[in-house]
This record gives sequence, structure tokens and C-alpha cells, in this order.
Amino acid sequence: MPLTLNEPLSLDVSERIKSKAGAPFDNAHRAVMTLTGATYVQGFVVLNNGQYKPTEHAWIELGEAIIDPTLPHINKAQQEIYYFPAQSLSIKALKALVEEAREDYPDDPPLPIYGAPPYEYYGDVMLGGKDYVNAYQAAELKSRELKAAKAERQQKT
Repeated sequence: MPLTLNEPLSLDVSERIKSKAGAPFDNAHRAVMTLTGATYVQGFVVLNNGQYKPTEHAWIELGEAIIDPTLPHINKAQQEIYYFPAQSLSIKALKALVEEAREDYPDDPPLPIYGAPPYEYYGDVMLGGKDYVNAYQAAELKSRELKAAKAERQQKT
């Protein structure tokens, strides 16, 4: 069964951490630290907003729910957001990888985390391994489905 977005908890967590627009990785990182048993997830979202472009994003999974602390800045209804996970990290693993990134690359932001090389390509950007390629391709497929459905609706009117 696919995970579902818990909109009330997403909004609550967003408010507690004072989430910022355009900072899904940082928002998810700060938010996951406030929830016991949660997992930090990086991947892609597709919004049914007329553009349908897969966008790199981060969120939290807790049990059967998606918690998106960036939700207030997305401005889309729950049924109009599609999540495609590429990488999940426990809080312990996330802390260790962020610390390592801060030590190894102090001038760069520690997030997002792409794992170990070799990296694969998606679109025109170098990114993580096969899991990222698979998530991006699934997001692209959803984008095409949404565009086709919109075109079909427009032809009927």
C-alpha cells in the first residue's frame, strides 16, 4: 500500500521547525530530528500544477505516512502531489553523513546526500546512483501521464 501524505502533521511540523520555502532538504533534516522513528527521504515530487516537472525534494516517512515540512510552501492539495523516493536514511545515518559532508566539504551545504560514487545521470544533472535514476524516470512517467490527462480534458471542452 502506498504511503499517504499526512497533511495536518506536515503543517504542524512545518510550523514547529519554521520551515522555509525552497529548502526541502534542510526542512526535512530539521524536522526528522523532532520525530521518533522517522526516516529522512530524498527523491522527486511531481505537482499537478500545469508544469508537471519532476523536482528534487526531501520529506519524512513515519509509519505509513509521508510528512512534508515544505508543504505550506508548495500550495497544492494533497491529491495533487506525487512523491517518488530515491534514498531513505535513518536519523543515525543522516547525522553521520551530514557531519562527514561538513568536515569534507565545509564550503558546501551538506544536503542533499547522494551516496557513494559512481554517480548516474538524470536529465542534465549528475546525481546519485541507480535509485535516483529509477525515481526520476518514475516521476517523468507521472509527468507525462498528467500532461496527457490535461490534454484529453482540454480536447473534450
